[in-house]
Amino acid sequence: MTAKAFVSDWIRARRDTYAWLHNDLVSARSGVTIEHYLFQTYVITILSGIFCAFAGFITADLIATLEVSSRIYDVFGANRIFPQAVPILLFKGGVTLTAFVAGSILGYKVMTGFPALLKKHRTTRINLTLHSAVAYMYAMQRGGAELTKIFASLADNASIFGEVAVEFMQFVRDVDYFGYDLITALKHLGETTPSEKFRDFIQDLLSVIDSGAGMGEFFSGRVRTYQEEARFELKQFITTLEFVAETYVTLFVAGPLFLIIIMVVMGLIGGMGLTALSVVCYGVIPIGSVLFIVFLSMISEKMEGIERYVKSKLLHEFFDVQVLKRVGDEAQFAQLAFYDRIRRFRDFLRNPFNAFILIPVRTFYVTIPIAIIYFVLALFAVPYNLDLQMKVMVLDDHLVIAGLIVLIPFAIFYQLWKRKVMGIEAAIPEFLDRMSGIQEVGLTIAQGLGIMVRTNLGILSYEIKRIKRDMDWGANVEEALMRFEHRIRTPSIARTVTLITKASYMSGDIGEVLKIAASDARMGEILKRERTTSMLIYLAIIYLAFVVFVFVVGVIVTQFLPILLKGGVQTMSSRGGLIGTQMLSIDTFRLLIYHATLIQGLFSGLLAGHMGEGSLTAGVKHVCILLIIALVVFNMII
Repeated sequence: MTAKAFVSDWIRARRDTYAWLHNDLVSARSGVTIEHYLFQTYVITILSGIFCAFAGFITADLIATLEVSSRIYDVFGANRIFPQAVPILLFKGGVTLTAFVAGSILGYKVMTGFPALLKKHRTTRINLTLHSAVAYMYAMQRGGAELTKIFASLADNASIFGEVAVEFMQFVRDVDYFGYDLITALKHLGETTPSEKFRDFIQDLLSVIDSGAGMGEFFSGRVRTYQEEARFELKQFITTLEFVAETYVTLFVAGPLFLIIIMVVMGLIGGMGLTALSVVCYGVIPIGSVLFIVFLSMISEKMEGIERYVKSKLLHEFFDVQVLKRVGDEAQFAQLAFYDRIRRFRDFLRNPFNAFILIPVRTFYVTIPIAIIYFVLALFAVPYNLDLQMKVMVLDDHLVIAGLIVLIPFAIFYQLWKRKVMGIEAAIPEFLDRMSGIQEVGLTIAQGLGIMVRTNLGILSYEIKRIKRDMDWGANVEEALMRFEHRIRTPSIARTVTLITKASYMSGDIGEVLKIAASDARMGEILKRERTTSMLIYLAIIYLAFVVFVFVVGVIVTQFLPILLKGGVQTMSSRGGLIGTQMLSIDTFRLLIYHATLIQGLFSGLLAGHMGEGSLTAGVKHVCILLIIALVVFNMII
C-alpha cells in the first residue's frame, strides 16, 4: 500500500473530524478532495519541519561559535560528568528539535487555514459583483429565458462576472452531470456558497419560485437593493484601504527609518547591527510589502485585463462532400495570406504610438533589449580589479537606469491608455441613459447607435462612430459592441456590453435594462472618484514619507556618521559599539541604505497605485518617480 493510499484510508475513517476543512474546500471551489488535500498538507508539514530544523541547526551552530552556549548556567552539573562538547551538542539538538516541531505546526496551520482564507477572499469578490450579475439575470428574464438557461449563460461568462458566475458553474454541474432539479441544485448552491449575501439571494429566489410570484419584479428589486449595498460596501472598503495605507507607512517606511536612527545614535552599527539592518532591508521590507499587495489583491475587484473567451466549433456535417478548388486561384490565395502576415506590421508602421497606447506591454519589445544592451556595456566597462562591494556600488546605479529605461515608456503609454479608458467610462452612464430614451420611443439598438453618432460624448463619440462603421460594413450589433469591448478591455465595459448584447438578443424592449445599466455605471464612476479622492492624501503621505526617509539617511551618511568615525574611535572601540574590531566603512553603510531606499521606492510605488487606482500597473509611474528621486539624491547629494 502506498503512503497516499494509507493516508486516504486513515482520513476516511476520521472524515467527521475534518468536516470543517471539507466545507472550506468546497466553499473555496478548490476542486480537490479532502483526502488529497490532507495528504498534501502532511507532506508540506514534514517538509516545513525539516526546513525549519535545518535553519535551527545552523542558527544553533552560529550561537555556539559565538560562545553563547557557554554562558548557559549548568543547572544539572553536566560539565562535571560529561565533556564540554556534550552540552553544546544537547543545545544544538534541542534547538533543532524545537525548530522542527515549530515548523511542522506552522506548516500544518498554514495549509489547514488556507482554504478558509480563500473562502473569505471569494466572499468579498462575490459581494462586489453580485449586483452586476443580478442585472444580467434580469435582462435575460425579461426576454423570457428560463432560470436554468439564465444561470448557464451566466456561468459561461465567468471571465466577466467573476466569482458569482463561478458559483453558478456549480449549479450547472449539479444539473447537467449529477441530475439535480432546479430546486435541489439551488439549495445545494445556497448551502455551499461562502457569501452570506449570495445565500440570502438564493433563499429569496427559492421563496419566489415556491410562491409563484413575479420573477421580473424580484430581479428588478434586487438589482437596485444590491447597488445601494455595493455603494456602502465600497465605502467600507475605502476605510480598509486607509487603514492599510497607514499601517504600511508606519511599519515599512517610518519603522526602518526609526531603526536606523536608533542604531546609529546608540552606536550599534557594525557587526550584528549591520546584519540586522541587512535582514530588514533585503528580507522584512520586501516580504512585508508583498504580503500587503497580496492582501489588497484578495479584497479588491479586478480593475483591468478582462478577457473574453470565444468558442470555435468545427463543423463536419458535410464531410462526405468533395471540395473542389478552382485552378488558377493559387496566386490570389497566396497574396491574401501574405497580406494577412504583413497587415499588422503595416498598421504599426502607420501609427506606432497608437499601437503602444492600445497595448502598453508592447513597449517591452523595444525597451527590454535596449536595457539589456545598456547594462551589458556598463558591465564590461567596470574595471576587473575592483572588489565585489565596489562593483556592486558601480553597477547598481546602471541596473536602476536599465530598469527605468524599461518602465518609463511603459508608464507613459499606460497612463495615456488609462486616460482614454477613464474618459470612455465616464461617458458610459450618459450614453446608456440616452439609449434608454431612444428605446422608449420604439427604435432599435442599431437605429439608436445611428442617432448617437451625431451626439457629443467626448472620447466615447469616436468609439460610437467606429461601432456604427462596423455595422455599416456588415457586422451585427453584437459583433460591433464586442469589438468595442475588445479595444477597451476593462471589466465595467465588458459587463455593460455583455448586458446590452444579451438583452437585445432576448428582447427588443430593453429600455428598463439600459436604465439599470446606466445606474450601475454611474454608481461605479462616483465610487471610483471617491476612492481616488480618499487615497490622494495617503499617496501624498507615501511620497512625503519617502522624501523624509531619503533626507534623514542622507544626513546620517554625510554628516553624522563621518563625525562618529573620526572622533569616537578611542572612546567607543573599548565598548564594542560603533567601531571596535568590526569598524564599519561609510561606503558599506551607504550601499545598504541606498538599496533600502530603492526597495522602498519600488514597493511604495506599487502599493500607491494599487490603493489609489486598484492596479499594480498604475503604480509603475510612482515607482519611476521614486526611483529617480533616489538615484539623483544618492549620486549628486549624498
